[in-house]
Amino acid sequence: MLAMLTDTVLMVTMNIIAKTNSNLIDPKQQVVLTPDEISEREFGSKMVLVTEQMQLVTIWLVKGCLLIMFNRLTMSLKQNVAVKFVAGYVVVSFVVMEILYLGVWCRPFSQYWAVPPDNVQCSAATNHLITNTVFNISSDIMIILIPMPIFLRSQITLKKKAVLVGVFALGTFTILCAILNKFYSFTQPFGSEWTFWYIRESSTALITANLPMTWTLFRRVFNLRSFVGSSKDRYGSRPITNDPYGPGTQAGRSGVRSAVRSVSAPESNGDVDSFDSQEEINRAYGIPLRVK
Repeated sequence: MLAMLTDTVLMVTMNIIAKTNSNLIDPKQQVVLTPDEISEREFGSKMVLVTEQMQLVTIWLVKGCLLIMFNRLTMSLKQNVAVKFVAGYVVVSFVVMEILYLGVWCRPFSQYWAVPPDNVQCSAATNHLITNTVFNISSDIMIILIPMPIFLRSQITLKKKAVLVGVFALGTFTILCAILNKFYSFTQPFGSEWTFWYIRESSTALITANLPMTWTLFRRVFNLRSFVGSSKDRYGSRPITNDPYGPGTQAGRSGVRSAVRSVSAPESNGDVDSFDSQEEINRAYGIPLRVK
């Protein structure tokens, strides 16, 4: 929710930047500014500062959401150590970037909207862009690599793997957007191309982070089954045979329970997902829903 709000502010400020100038002035141009033009450029420079902060917060919030989800999914797996390591790296990188951007690269802070600024770092922000590129892309790669061992070892159908590959492809596209927005920031600092890639990066990152939460919807639309597997795999049931020990023994009771599952849910085929509600599970297995 917070990431959505910061991304909304990012979109608004991007539209303002597209219509206003900032203190980033091409040194090849001899510009004589009037007081009104200076005031406009000061306002535009402040919007650039807000835009940069909203983009940073949005991207790092998305990273945090993905890491929280991975932490829950790998709670009992060895990949959980990697999740915690990457989470620490993400937190430290954000703190370092903010300290450098707000307190080191441009001093005093008011020079960020001074027209013209005394330091080129207050307008071009070259050092900040380099720092952001390193931390952003490296942490994205780490986050994408976390579920890879589980994905490679999983025994799922090609159709299900194609869906997961699509999610990973979106994550890769987010990295591409991060590279391109910095590329245009360096090569065309006085143009507007970098702003489009800023928006593409944040929007794609939000979509990628929310896709796992909408898996139930995609499963129904594309008629996909659960990633967990069939009911036989989940419950460990065996073919029903005549039990020589009778239904009163432990083995007999296991056979009866397996038979009940086979009869009561002949069409379910294990289509029970951890994302399904209790009502859906009850309806799939023919169990009446009790309302207290």
